[in-house]
Amino acid sequence: MATLLEVRNLKTSFLSAAGTVRAVDGVSWDVEAGETVALVGESGCGKSVSALSIMRLVAEPAGRIEGGEILYKGRDLLKLSEEEMRAVRGRDIAMIFQEPMTSLNPVLSIGRQLTEGLEIHMKMNPAQARARAIELLAMVGIPDPERRLAQYPHHFSGGMRQRMMIAMALACNPSLILADEPTTALDVTIQAQILELMRDLARRLGVAMLIITHNLGVVARYADRVNVMYAGRIIERARAGELYANPRHPYTLGLLRSVPRLDEPRRARLDPIEGQPPDLTRLPPGCSFAPRCTYRVERCTESAPPLAALGAEHCSACWEAQRLVRERAA
Repeated sequence: MATLLEVRNLKTSFLSAAGTVRAVDGVSWDVEAGETVALVGESGCGKSVSALSIMRLVAEPAGRIEGGEILYKGRDLLKLSEEEMRAVRGRDIAMIFQEPMTSLNPVLSIGRQLTEGLEIHMKMNPAQARARAIELLAMVGIPDPERRLAQYPHHFSGGMRQRMMIAMALACNPSLILADEPTTALDVTIQAQILELMRDLARRLGVAMLIITHNLGVVARYADRVNVMYAGRIIERARAGELYANPRHPYTLGLLRSVPRLDEPRRARLDPIEGQPPDLTRLPPGCSFAPRCTYRVERCTESAPPLAALGAEHCSACWEAQRLVRERAA
């Protein structure tokens, strides 16, 4: 498959009273046409900022993209003018935000919010845009779509609002959708419905997806490849099945051990990752995960390990990755 999006050495920071927050610190990853890639990590690791950087929605002047490249079909998005970037947003790359109620405009009708992008990007007249809006609402499973066009976001339930966000994302036939924790605000039953809907539509329409999540269950079921983030960096990368079967970084192993398993004997308690994430304004020397890591050695606190290949399509940023492999094999 052809590479659709390639992020190279992306760096995004925020100025704060406490200092410079290095939210995204030199990450590189890619998405191929038609595949689903996951960015996984705990809150504050830089997942959402990575997506906002791709869309160039990092709030200035406090936030700024300091370096790197974001290549979409070979074109660097960071070099585009604001007008050129507006043509990309929604048309080529769409985004589904974490909380639909704060993403939708409360004073515009559902119909207007759906048709606006169609009229701007697809050059449809009002009648064509309305017909397409009805089609989109039906596609995402909203009943009586024609009547719903005149309603407002507060008339919709949480699940219906997220379906509306998916319809907006798909409206202009983008080739890539960035889904930033799209089910966080929903209950478990509705989460499953929304994720199944997204997967089915992506496959049917041939859309590539970047799923940003902290939910490893979501990753196991829906992602083709996984990038694990910690403290603004990618610390492990692999295909989803390989990552679950053979984690090569202590942080990834800790994430997996903290999730309940139905295929293993019931334990009295889960194994949490001890300690707290680092302060991104005062990152420790060496590996950022070292203060919480049971595998750390002196070298870990002195120099940061590079993201190194350990096999076909499997990389890890850990000095003790081979020791972890041996202990798990024993």
